[in-house]
Amino acid sequence: MYKYKNNNIKTLKITNCDIYNIILVLYLLEQRKDLCTFSHMKLPLLPLQSIFFPGETVPLHIFEDRYKQLINDCRDEAITFGIPVFINNKMEYGVEVQLVEVVNTYESGEMDVVCVARQVFRLLAFDNIMDDKLYAGGIVKLIEYDYVATDEKKQTIINGIKQLYEIMEVPYTPINVQEFNSFTLAHKIGLSFDQEYQLLQIPTENDRLNFIGLHLTSTITVLSEVERTRKIIELNGHFKNFDPLDFKDIEM
Repeated sequence: MYKYKNNNIKTLKITNCDIYNIILVLYLLEQRKDLCTFSHMKLPLLPLQSIFFPGETVPLHIFEDRYKQLINDCRDEAITFGIPVFINNKMEYGVEVQLVEVVNTYESGEMDVVCVARQVFRLLAFDNIMDDKLYAGGIVKLIEYDYVATDEKKQTIINGIKQLYEIMEVPYTPINVQEFNSFTLAHKIGLSFDQEYQLLQIPTENDRLNFIGLHLTSTITVLSEVERTRKIIELNGHFKNFDPLDFKDIEM
């Protein structure tokens, strides 16, 4: 037991148990220190089995009462909300979105809305009902992303995308390297849902471009082999012109 005495206050007694509890609290705070930083915020949440990238336009059809309330709150109070990705029965990452326009409102109260994705977050805490609202909410940590990459690196990825489209015989629209980033065509290069989710979690542009580059290389290799096989199959059944062989010097 430890005692602290001051003439103006009563003696403070601290037991070993108290010290243990203080250490435990400090440890828990250290473990959850990410909950105490200014990069965190409380957001209304609309979980979806969909992935949206920063800067992407997000069209949504709203039909549930809880999300009708959410959209009305966003419109009336100018607040944002989050779309955490529901994947493998978990929600860990998502994107903050801002309501841009309510395009249609139907007699049933259903709405067609357009939002824009802003910043990626990691979900730290989830409540099925946020305060006194119908919709869910949670504490999120905003993730700082950078978009710094050389034009040369971006052009390499653009060339890979062009090659992929040519193999697949998909119309290709030229891309301005200055306006291109790793999310520009992320939905249109054949990434699986899991791969898109991985891409969403990568904070640096160089690493995201490397991730896309590896995918393009492997995909182009596979598709090129498939195309070669297809051409071989198409040759079978067709009349072929054979070069005449000279048997004069043949040995048995």
